[in-house]
Amino acid sequence: MAGIDPLVSTDWLAGRLGDPGLRVVDATLPLVGQPGHGRDTYLAGHIPGAVFFDINAIADLGTDLPHMLPTPEAFAEAAGALGLARDSTIVVYDAHGIYSAPRVWWTLRAMGFADVFVLDGGLRKWRAEGRPVETDVPSPSPVSVTPDSNASLVRDLNAVAGILADSSAQVVDARSAGRFRGEAPEPRASLRSGHMPGALNLPFDQVVNPDGTLKSAADLRPVFAHVDLARPIVTTCGSGVTASVLALALARLGRFDVAVYDGSWTEWGGRSDTAVVAGA
Repeated sequence: MAGIDPLVSTDWLAGRLGDPGLRVVDATLPLVGQPGHGRDTYLAGHIPGAVFFDINAIADLGTDLPHMLPTPEAFAEAAGALGLARDSTIVVYDAHGIYSAPRVWWTLRAMGFADVFVLDGGLRKWRAEGRPVETDVPSPSPVSVTPDSNASLVRDLNAVAGILADSSAQVVDARSAGRFRGEAPEPRASLRSGHMPGALNLPFDQVVNPDGTLKSAADLRPVFAHVDLARPIVTTCGSGVTASVLALALARLGRFDVAVYDGSWTEWGGRSDTAVVAGA
């Protein structure tokens, strides 16, 4: 996928709204630690025709870890109910700019969808430009979706432990520097503070512009200066959301093969048998 940008502009989307092969997905999730539900934001106003993807509901409900990937079969059923066909061009956005939309972009790709993009700047930029929003909830026509997955984009706890042991890939943590160093508390109760031994830190907000758009490739390269872009990379964060922001940024740099540690720190830091270190 070299040469393909994983994001589309608001101009691009505005010119194609209503196209029969296009599907628009609202993936809004409240910022970590904030109350509310993304659906409330969606109901208050969304891009015309957009369906709401509930990150916490379209997930593995058999674990207490947040929004873990569901089985391919469960995901195919949920995607079909939203009218997301495998031959659709899917554009995902969130209300913040670049925050939770990359999680759904990554999820769709991990479930075998090929033509998936993130709206650069999201609903925040769309509204700032005076573009139309609606409160009507569409009723998409269900489609049949064959279950599929791309396991190369996903890592679990055992895989990450192995990577840290043999240095076969770089683990890049999207949490804030304070949380990474163990100097700031985790927003989720009972989690230990610190980071995985050998992990690198790159807070996700460093790849996002003040207006909520993703930085350009030219501006991203110095941000990733401490990461070897020629080697395998696995991203992690608190629960797999902002790790996907880093995966999106790396895709803009041509690295569409970056994997996400799905359980992230909620899993790693919530156990007693995983190594945790503090400091830089």
